[in-house]
Amino acid sequence: MSGAALGIEVVFVFFLALFLLHRFGDFKKQHRLVLVATLLAWCLCFLIVFIIPLDVSTTIYNRCIARNAVTPATINVSQFTTTTVESSSPQKCYKPWSYIPKGIMPIFWRVVYWTSQFLTWILLPFMQSYARSGGFSITGKIKTALIENAIYYGTYLLIFGALLIYVAVNPNLHLEWYQLQTIGIAAANTWGLFLLVLLLGYGLVEIPRSHWNGAKKGYLLMKTYFKAAKLMTEKADAEENLEDVMEEVRKVNECIKYNHPLRKCVDTILRKCPAEYQEKMGRNMDDYEDFEEKNINYPSEKTLVKLHKQVNYAVQRHNRTQVQWRMLLEQAFHLEDVAKNETSASRQFVHTFPPQEPESWITRHIYTPTVEWYWECLLRPWCSRILAVALALFSAVVVWSECTFFSTHPVLSLFAVFIQQAERTYNYIYIEVACFFTIFFLSICVYSTVFRIRVFNYYYFASHHQTDAYSLLFSGMLFCRLTPPLCLNFLGLTHMDGSISHQNTEQTAYTSIMGSLKVLPLIADVFYIYYPMLVVILCIATYFSLGTRCLNLLGFQQFMGDNDMTSDLTDEGKELIRREKRKRQRHEDGETRRREWKERYASNREDSSRNRNVNSEPKEPTYTEMTTSRSASKYTRSNNRTERDRIELLQDAEPLDFNADTFTDDPLDSESGRFVLLLSVWDNKAVKGGIVLD
Repeated sequence: MSGAALGIEVVFVFFLALFLLHRFGDFKKQHRLVLVATLLAWCLCFLIVFIIPLDVSTTIYNRCIARNAVTPATINVSQFTTTTVESSSPQKCYKPWSYIPKGIMPIFWRVVYWTSQFLTWILLPFMQSYARSGGFSITGKIKTALIENAIYYGTYLLIFGALLIYVAVNPNLHLEWYQLQTIGIAAANTWGLFLLVLLLGYGLVEIPRSHWNGAKKGYLLMKTYFKAAKLMTEKADAEENLEDVMEEVRKVNECIKYNHPLRKCVDTILRKCPAEYQEKMGRNMDDYEDFEEKNINYPSEKTLVKLHKQVNYAVQRHNRTQVQWRMLLEQAFHLEDVAKNETSASRQFVHTFPPQEPESWITRHIYTPTVEWYWECLLRPWCSRILAVALALFSAVVVWSECTFFSTHPVLSLFAVFIQQAERTYNYIYIEVACFFTIFFLSICVYSTVFRIRVFNYYYFASHHQTDAYSLLFSGMLFCRLTPPLCLNFLGLTHMDGSISHQNTEQTAYTSIMGSLKVLPLIADVFYIYYPMLVVILCIATYFSLGTRCLNLLGFQQFMGDNDMTSDLTDEGKELIRREKRKRQRHEDGETRRREWKERYASNREDSSRNRNVNSEPKEPTYTEMTTSRSASKYTRSNNRTERDRIELLQDAEPLDFNADTFTDDPLDSESGRFVLLLSVWDNKAVKGGIVLD
């Protein structure tokens, strides 16, 4: 069962990472290496989070086995004063359902940890430069990536070399390879912990508050209007930037002719442009002038590389703003519909614009308009409030444990208390569930901040396949750097890391690969203990929105209810939403009228064709009718011919199809066919000449 539990979690983590990558990335357009590297980084980070509870339960079982292996006569009771078991008598140890044999977890953690470190410090930075490069060949992109990362890699090598020289010169220091490895791991985890506390302090407050504000429909609607005004500005800027870049592409396209050596580079740039611009510019294949005979300043290859990079950025930004604008409009329309339906007496949810997708079986039978009204107008706000209160309590427990986890006697960390109580009864299910929810909540607070953070459009995460390759790789780097210190911090909260909690107990397999931090007592006894307490200050700053106020003072508009700039942008966004709503209503009305006319015209055609078929059915004439028609035909044949000639003269002249099949068997009609044709041609000339016949 142990191998099955590990395998199930590995498969689940893989599909979870694949789902998130499909939501934010684009499998069709982005490079396969970028997608594989990002997927691997996310899988490794999520795998650490999901496997840690299994490592904790296995460690607790191994502790029990180790205690029973020591005989009561040789036990030093003072050695176990800080452990959870007060009696030195052997106890029966119950093997957990997810027990993993010794020797497997250390190897597993070494592979996962060092692979993630290789990705975050070497491969992913290189691939970032490779994906952002505007080169036209693989060799050119690799060269650009190496040049951009030379300073990045050189800095680390310089610091590492200085440390090695210092160790070699100082006779009092004798560091072995194991100690150097521990120093490197501690340095990486210190950098990650520094950023981890910043993101964690923001997420612990913002996540519960966002769910609490989610119950306020008016607040959400005002914030959506505010986002609409900001997004419209960004959308207009993106369109203007795209126009400027396309103008540069047009000039280059007109300058570099078909026989220029750099024409292939221009064609590559043109393929990255939107379709409408490609149709306007074309390739100028009709101009066969020699490019060497004119004194024209042709752009260099470096200029084209820079232009290629600008085109990629401008097109991706333009597409992203377009998709975000459409999604924001749908959100605004939905919130306005919720506000209108709250006072509905029929208690059936009515949409202003019906969904374009066909109704599914769930929509027709389960999620009916009545169920939707009760959920959107009554149940959803209360569910958001209850969830916000539960998350706020959990955040308070995390903050308290971060400030008190170093105290082992008495144990003040609530997470450590829960784990130790379950350890006494060997309730492994409770231990794994408690560990999973704790580390999962910490991961949500940290990772959600990574997804929401935005750095001047340089790093921007957007859903619906609108995240560029650079942002995907950057997120993979952050995950790989934040996950190891996050897990160490969790193990410290639960007193499972002896180097932090200073307990003389068996360590987890994950802690064993980190090495003994006694090599760096300053980091182990000071930084890892007291720095997480800063999360209290960060939570207070986030609660009072100090960061948002500072950004407003610097000129970056943020949503604040008591700000004049916020009110102005909210009113502007509201007017933009109204304009788009009127435009869509006119479009919907036009489509409805067009559909009605089409249906009416189709029904009229069906009725006329049905009547024509009914009238064309042959009837068997009676004997009286046959005799009457024969006698009448003798006297009316000439009159009928004269009437037909008169009709031909008065009709609009059209070329006649002189086909023998069109004539009847009447000999008089056959003899007068040529005469009627001449009259028709004469009538055509007369009408064109302005002659009107009576």
